[in-house]
Amino acid sequence: MDLYLPIAGLSVNIIVIIGLGGLVGILSGMFGVGGGFLTTPLLIFYGIPPAVAVASSATQITGASVSAVLAHHRRQGVDFQMGWVLVAGGALGSITGGYAFRALQDSGQIDTVVGILYVLLLGSIGILMAREAAQSIAVLWGKAAAPPRQRRHNPLVAALPMRWRFYRSGLYISPIAPLLLGFGTGLLTVLLGVGGGFVLVPALIYLLGMSTRVVVGTSSFQILFVTAATTLVHATTTKAVDIVLAVLLLIGSVVGAQLGTRFAMKVRPEWLRLALAGIVLAVAVRMALGLGWRPDEIYTIQPL
Repeated sequence: MDLYLPIAGLSVNIIVIIGLGGLVGILSGMFGVGGGFLTTPLLIFYGIPPAVAVASSATQITGASVSAVLAHHRRQGVDFQMGWVLVAGGALGSITGGYAFRALQDSGQIDTVVGILYVLLLGSIGILMAREAAQSIAVLWGKAAAPPRQRRHNPLVAALPMRWRFYRSGLYISPIAPLLLGFGTGLLTVLLGVGGGFVLVPALIYLLGMSTRVVVGTSSFQILFVTAATTLVHATTTKAVDIVLAVLLLIGSVVGAQLGTRFAMKVRPEWLRLALAGIVLAVAVRMALGLGWRPDEIYTIQPL
């Protein structure tokens, strides 16, 4: 059952794309991440052009983030003051990333750059996550002592001027720190099509010392606006958003997220983090091999 994607310029199997969205949705429900860091590589592996995969993944994440923000808001799990600072930084990062993406697209280097960035980002994140999860499991089994309690704020964050009080997050820090975090997330969203939650959530907890009660909801709030801005940037500059592809992915991810959430309630979080680290590292290795292996067809011809 094939369907033609007008922007990607090829036909895809509807069941495969919805199933891919469902798989990412299951992982999102299990691990509490947006799933964009897996959606884009999987689309590229399937044959979708990297530029279209990046732009369409951002569009899908926008739709999936709406329900997440509403759910967390009902539980008072969103710090809107912190969220708006993150959104401001994310908007600036999205605009900057849009110009960088278009420049790389015009130079013909976007495929290579996206692949290299994914290998570096996923590789480093996967190694850190696997190390932290392994330490937690060792403590759980009584084979290692619990690590000493760290400072709530990173020393660099504590040294920044112009402090604000973020009541719901329980923080008294400079808005410059979350502004820079938002900027970096917006940049990643445009260049890689990721929501940025798998980077933003650990940064909010370990760098800013944000309360875990509101960190996921606030991250989802920022992701919603940044991915919406990213979708607009791609639609107006790169012209790479394939709405048909995004809708198919969204249908699968909505159903998959419900299944993943139920499964996550039955498994210890340490094992979930270790499993996620394994998946992230596997994708990074696959991307690295794709960059190094000689393709079957060295040259391709695309219409202007």
